[in-house]
Amino acid sequence: MADEDDIALEDEAGEARTATVEAAAKTRFDKLVAEAFPDISRSRLKALIEAGAVAVDGTVITDASRKIAGNLALTVVVPPAEDAEPQGEDIPLEVVYEDDELIVIDKPAGLVVHPAAGNWTGTLVNALIAHCGDSLSGIGGVRRPGIVHRLDKDTTGLMVVAKTDRSHAGLAAQFADHGRTGPLERGYLALVWGSPEPFRGTIDAPLGRSSSDRTKMAIVKGGGGKEAITHYEVAERFPAESGRGAIASLVECHLETGRTHQIRVHLTAAGHPLIGDAVYGAHFLTKANRLPEAVGAVVRAFPRQALHAFLIAFEHPVTGELLRFTSELPPDMSALVEAFGEL
Repeated sequence: MADEDDIALEDEAGEARTATVEAAAKTRFDKLVAEAFPDISRSRLKALIEAGAVAVDGTVITDASRKIAGNLALTVVVPPAEDAEPQGEDIPLEVVYEDDELIVIDKPAGLVVHPAAGNWTGTLVNALIAHCGDSLSGIGGVRRPGIVHRLDKDTTGLMVVAKTDRSHAGLAAQFADHGRTGPLERGYLALVWGSPEPFRGTIDAPLGRSSSDRTKMAIVKGGGGKEAITHYEVAERFPAESGRGAIASLVECHLETGRTHQIRVHLTAAGHPLIGDAVYGAHFLTKANRLPEAVGAVVRAFPRQALHAFLIAFEHPVTGELLRFTSELPPDMSALVEAFGEL
């Protein structure tokens, strides 16, 4: 397929924007375009290039990797935002913070973040589209929030979502860096069986899809897995003075990477699965039968993994302000902790 056409762009389908750049040496086309239009995310620009919406000196170029040099006049046609698919739904949200660029919400248990097979409606994205309305930019050509990180369906707690292209790009960069050179911080509280030893430590074990069950994640040895690092500290043991003999513990975790099911898999591999985790800790459920009846009944009735994202901190992608938010344990997990506190 040819990578260019000697035709001028039409601007009837959207806003035509222009910029002049100077490339002394041959540089990738997508890099030049990204430098010329920093308020548009790289992923969207790549899509626009491939769709024939970007031209150099009136010539459309569709090869994002092509290298060019010289004093160049760029034109990009940004299509108007289209109706989102999926559609907005009136789902209540607990909004912790919101401005024109982003929104921070405290996600309840049972709310799926993004539409997918089996969950095409009733998701956080549906709720955000309805809540934000026209304040959402046309990320990817449609009005939808910019999801830069996710929480499992039954994990509760804080999430930040971009409302504009520039915020999407800025937040995505912070999450890709995992807070190693920037202020991004993510903290979780997990109620687990037993008590991790040592009291404070780091689990560094790569994760990948389980070879026996593709719906699950697993520690991958010998290469092939993605880097996964979890820092943990035991915050409370139950009974309180039980030490290594604790029946359960409340553990504070901080992520240095953000892999699917990372905390759940890492703590299970350490011998301390999350209470209520039917995927990774089902074999520990019988422990509830050895608890005092009142406590055991609460544990058996708990319907999800006991995991709550209680802390998120990041730099505002536009203002540069450091934002930091915390969230109390939700009522169901708080009741579970209180029950173990009676031991």
